[in-house]
Amino acid sequence: MGIPSEDVVLIQLPKDPSEPTVVTVNCPDKPGLGCDLCRTLLEFGLSITRADFSTDGRWCYVVFWLVPNVSNSFKIDWESLKNRLFSMCPSCLVPFFYLNNQQGGDGNGSSTHPSVYLLKLCCLDRKGLLHDVTRILSDLEFSIQRVKVMTTPDGRVMDLFFITDGMELLHTKKRRDDTKEHLIAVLGNYCISFELQLAGPEYDSLNALPSLPPAVSEELFTCELASKEASSKELKSDLVTLKKATITVDNLLSPAHTLLQIHCADQKGLFYDILRTSKDFDFQIAHGRFSSSVKGYRNLDLFIRQANGKKIVDPKHQNALCSRLKEEMLHPFRVVIVNRGPDTELLVANPVESSGKGRPRVFYDVTLALKMLGICIFSAEIGRHSSSDRQWEVYRFLLDDSHEFPLTSDRARNQLVDKVRRILMGW
Repeated sequence: MGIPSEDVVLIQLPKDPSEPTVVTVNCPDKPGLGCDLCRTLLEFGLSITRADFSTDGRWCYVVFWLVPNVSNSFKIDWESLKNRLFSMCPSCLVPFFYLNNQQGGDGNGSSTHPSVYLLKLCCLDRKGLLHDVTRILSDLEFSIQRVKVMTTPDGRVMDLFFITDGMELLHTKKRRDDTKEHLIAVLGNYCISFELQLAGPEYDSLNALPSLPPAVSEELFTCELASKEASSKELKSDLVTLKKATITVDNLLSPAHTLLQIHCADQKGLFYDILRTSKDFDFQIAHGRFSSSVKGYRNLDLFIRQANGKKIVDPKHQNALCSRLKEEMLHPFRVVIVNRGPDTELLVANPVESSGKGRPRVFYDVTLALKMLGICIFSAEIGRHSSSDRQWEVYRFLLDDSHEFPLTSDRARNQLVDKVRRILMGW
């Protein structure tokens, strides 16, 4: 037995729909807990408007003010969210030193990983089909780990989704039947066949993507903003706004902690990106305040120290940390369009956590942008790519050209990149 979820995770729904929902987490601390909580909120389609975080290294107290993301089209299951957040909190009866010693390689206190299932769908093709399936899977709290989508010459689509279940109930008949029922309800007569089973060796074979051409790889993974992405007037103005990000390091205000003061443009998943970076750099946040957006900008105050309990005084360490934080704020996604033989390919990449977890809902957002533009997807896949000291999750979409949206046109390509980036960034 431990402290019940009612005391560990509190959710206060607003009386006025225009107001945010307040979520409080009060539990023992563990490395990377803040990052894991923010990742789950992002997975549920929620945006953090404000946040307060404090810990003494043993116990943490976090308050989030939340609103649905603009691209979120389904109702939030608050009870399910509460259960998910509670499941991430260490047991209140386990000593903290034991938690530290039992941390697995993923940094979240668990040596087990959720089972991966293979969902096979054969459907008649239509515009927006891939996003509609992705939306249902997100609504059902499935996380898409890998995808392989193929279109046949006779107008059929074979979708292979490798998924994990946030509820961890996919081994039950009821959960499988509910999944099939939801998919059939939306796909209707377009659905030809449905199969759901534990994934086999084919999952590992899809982990690595076919090698990217050197020029494409350099453009996709360079630290500088790709010139192709900054070619439209709309995108240039956004990038100018993003480049106004500033980080100030102060070692005088607190005797025990380094203060990071961050001023940057508001965007989807900002707090997650910052906490993900802190987790990867293995520094501890004793107190953090994430202020509300003012004219499109955010202010964050983070009192931090190294894993050894010391302040960050080494200028090289400070510069490396600030450089990585700026990179995540300026460029959390890489979006490029390239020619793949006679076809047009859209590539989207984002960094993978040191724990091996990819960013939630990227596939959802990209397919949403393509559906909104009326662009059909001929094939799609997700894989991993290693570049220098980082691992990336890469989404590849082979697109169908059309008279309504000619992808040979530079204007259409710029419009596509702009739309994808805006959905991903929450603008």
